[in-house]
Amino acid sequence: MTKLMQSLFAAVLLFATAQYAQADNYSDTKKVFINAGESGSYFSNAYGYAIFPTIGKGGMGIGGAHGSGRVYVGGQHVGDTKMTQLSIGWQLGGQAYSQIIFFEDKRAFEDFTSGNFEFGAQATAVAITASAGAQATTGGGTQASVAGGKNDASTTSLGYRKGMAVFTVAKGGLMYEAAIAGQKYSYTPK
Repeated sequence: MTKLMQSLFAAVLLFATAQYAQADNYSDTKKVFINAGESGSYFSNAYGYAIFPTIGKGGMGIGGAHGSGRVYVGGQHVGDTKMTQLSIGWQLGGQAYSQIIFFEDKRAFEDFTSGNFEFGAQATAVAITASAGAQATTGGGTQASVAGGKNDASTTSLGYRKGMAVFTVAKGGLMYEAAIAGQKYSYTPK
């Protein structure tokens, strides 16, 4: 019975995140990040960026996330990327979100595109939310934000860390978690 419930939950999660993916495109997602306060200022100074219109995430004890994106340098699409995450710990639910990773310089871009790049559990992202939210980072800081909708979202920045700055926008779903997770990225040049 438990296996059946887990399979049903996974199927519902995949269906829900697929619906979000169909409605997205890269330029719309970029506009959200441009209009979201401080993340918008990174476009004019960053060497490049990777953008993921939708990443689907879900878990029940063991969880995972996956999303496909594109990598840009100087505003030009130079390759494609995929993100996969596995998490272990207390977690329940599912959600979809958009993510952007800014590369401060060529070295950071080359690190990301070198093959199989990984962010460990200590990595920090700035959450851009469409409702009240708070975040504690492993870098020793906290932040809170309030916004009315994804087009009205605002951010505060933690700056670049090891040449990269990561921002996320929650799109939907609900997930409770106290889990250890790492994100792994693959890259394919265009």
